[in-house]
Amino acid sequence: MSEGIDGEKISWMQLAETQRALAAARSTASALGLVVDDAIVLHDSNKLTVRLLPCDVVARVAPIAHQVAQFEIGVAQRLAESGAPVAVPDPRAEPTVYERDGFVVTLWTYYKPARSGEVSPAGYANALERLHSGMRKLDLRTPHFTDRVGEAQHLVETTRLTPDLADADRKLLITTLRSRRRAIVGRGAAEQLLHGEPHTGNVLTAKSGLLFIDFETCCRGPVEFDLAHVPEDVSERYADADQDLLSQCRVLVLAMVAAWRWDPGDQLPDRKRAARALVSALRMGPPWPPLDVVMRPVDP
Repeated sequence: MSEGIDGEKISWMQLAETQRALAAARSTASALGLVVDDAIVLHDSNKLTVRLLPCDVVARVAPIAHQVAQFEIGVAQRLAESGAPVAVPDPRAEPTVYERDGFVVTLWTYYKPARSGEVSPAGYANALERLHSGMRKLDLRTPHFTDRVGEAQHLVETTRLTPDLADADRKLLITTLRSRRRAIVGRGAAEQLLHGEPHTGNVLTAKSGLLFIDFETCCRGPVEFDLAHVPEDVSERYADADQDLLSQCRVLVLAMVAAWRWDPGDQLPDRKRAARALVSALRMGPPWPPLDVVMRPVDP
């Protein structure tokens, strides 16, 4: 066993799975005639994102049970056609899902990152408005945001699924999820197709501009649900946002993300620290902090 962040243990089995996923990415690209001599891990959580060189393609690898990969590709392509700021599949490979050694692999264009500070909060807000504009043009069957709330409720209401969650914290999360869900639905706000999680982790700051990735969380709901995932200086610059509704959504999202973090199967490296911080933020009451502030790692 090796030591992980916050004292958590990372098993050799997990490391072995990462190596198998890397091998699946490399062999998939090679089989398509792309030259692969090296692989650089960009992100490793519920799925592995890796940059393959020298062909310079981004491979995203997930367990074969991960059945939303084709949906994600389709959404990205249709949004790109409408001019929305999204990352797209690599044009050198067919935009489809490849299966190899128990994994699904998709291949995406690599975008050179912009220099630090090149994207302003106003630019982020503008890009999200353009994304939402493109999404309003799509007719897709997706879950409602309340379906995702229901998944979070199921986690915290089922003790065996979140065994480390203290009783008082469990009650707080259950009450928050139920009450905020009712309050948001009760407002009867306009709804549309949403990204679902347009936080900074799902944004590429590229030289070509800010681009959104990870459309597996698409759902329908008020735009304020998406805005609850972005930094406050971004949501403040989003035109015509309902600030009262945004406040309700911000509390709901804090509780939802807390539920995910208390799941022992969650792959976020510092999930225990994040789980405790999220519950603490909810318990402190208004004004509730934005998600990015709570999730920010504590400097050693």
